[in-house]
Amino acid sequence: MTPSCDRYVPGYGDANADFHVIGDHPGVHGGCDTGVPFTNAAGLSLQRALAAAGLIEQSGERPTVNGTFLSYLHQCVPDGEPTEHAYTDMERFFDAELRAIAAHVLLPVGTRATRHVLETYTARSADGSTLAQRHAQEIRGSGFLVCPILDPHKWTDDEKERLIDSLSELRASDYYRQADLGRFLPTDEPYHVR
Repeated sequence: MTPSCDRYVPGYGDANADFHVIGDHPGVHGGCDTGVPFTNAAGLSLQRALAAAGLIEQSGERPTVNGTFLSYLHQCVPDGEPTEHAYTDMERFFDAELRAIAAHVLLPVGTRATRHVLETYTARSADGSTLAQRHAQEIRGSGFLVCPILDPHKWTDDEKERLIDSLSELRASDYYRQADLGRFLPTDEPYHVR
C-alpha cells in the first residue's frame, strides 16, 4: 500500500518492533529530504533521547534501530499544513502499518499523534489534561501501552531527562501486551498473540 502523493516518507525500522514511535507528518518531524522519519533538528533530538534510553542503537539520517519502528500519521510530504480531509485519507495507511508492526508500546510524539493514538487505540479520550502533563507517562490501553512524548521542539532539559528515565524504566519492565486466544480453541491450551 502506498499513498497517492508524489512524495511520502514511509515507516522506518524493525518490522518486529516492540516500540512504535508515531509522529505527525514529515513537515513537522523531518524526513522531507532524507526519506526517513524524525530526521530534522527536533527529530534528531528525539533520536538521541531514544538512543540514550536504549530504543535505537545510533541516531542520524539513517538511524540504526533494533526493536523500534518510526512512522507518521500522515506520510505524504505536505505543501503547508495537511487538511483534516488529508489526515482522514491517510489514516488507512497508518492503521495498516500500525497493525502490521504490532508493537507492544506506542510512543506518539506531539499533540495530534497523541490525541489520535489515545482516542483510536486505547479507548480513552484525550481529556482535559495537557500533553505536558502526560509527557513520558505510561497509559495502559486496550491492547497497547502508550507513552506520550511532548514535541521535541518544546522540550526543556528536564523533559528530555524525564523521557529518557521513563523509557529506560519501561524497557526494564514487563511491557509485553498479549492476549490469550486459546479460549476460542477446542483444547485447553493457551494461544498468545500480540
